[in-house]
Amino acid sequence: MKKMNTDSNVYTIVYAAVMVVIVAVLLAVVSQVLAPRQEANRRLDTQKQILTALNVNYAKADPAALYEQIVKEESYGELPLYVATIDGQTKYVLRLKGQGLWGGIWGYIALNDDKNEIFGINFGHESETPGLGGEIVTEMFRSRFFGKHIKDAEGNLRSVAVLKEGKTAEAGQEQVDAIAGATITSTGVDEMLVRSLNEYAGFLNGEEAQNVKPETEED
Repeated sequence: MKKMNTDSNVYTIVYAAVMVVIVAVLLAVVSQVLAPRQEANRRLDTQKQILTALNVNYAKADPAALYEQIVKEESYGELPLYVATIDGQTKYVLRLKGQGLWGGIWGYIALNDDKNEIFGINFGHESETPGLGGEIVTEMFRSRFFGKHIKDAEGNLRSVAVLKEGKTAEAGQEQVDAIAGATITSTGVDEMLVRSLNEYAGFLNGEEAQNVKPETEED
């Protein structure tokens, strides 16, 4: 049998192709092995975000167990909906999705049983600037929304405006101060609230779900 010339281009190409196949197979195997753990981590992260939106301190508890005790996972059409019981009172948690300055932003908003007053809220982001847009995750910013209402006096869905200091929301709409120096991220939060809450408009108005679909995110 003729021995392949290891200095030839053919040998180099064949060797490279074999190595690519081997690496691809190994990566596929590792991905399959780690998939359950990755999914479990993603679920735990979501549970922690929802607990934070509900103002539940899980620092000294098992967050997964605590979540299972107080949160029931439901849906409104194709939209996720979480119903929690806090101190004997019902809270509704809705998912938020939007776009910040450098990437996606998201969060969960918890409403009281009237589906109007904000009980709590939580935000997350991919890559907003630390000290500026990244401040949306802080208690200082989150707490600005507590007690605000997403409907006007007539019961119309209005969201809560996120505005620069000195600016005023439209009549009938409540507002919070934007983060200083983070105009685009603050605008992203404002738009995210409007867009996401309107996806749940039927639920917030007490209507039955009828082919409700979340809007497609545009990158």
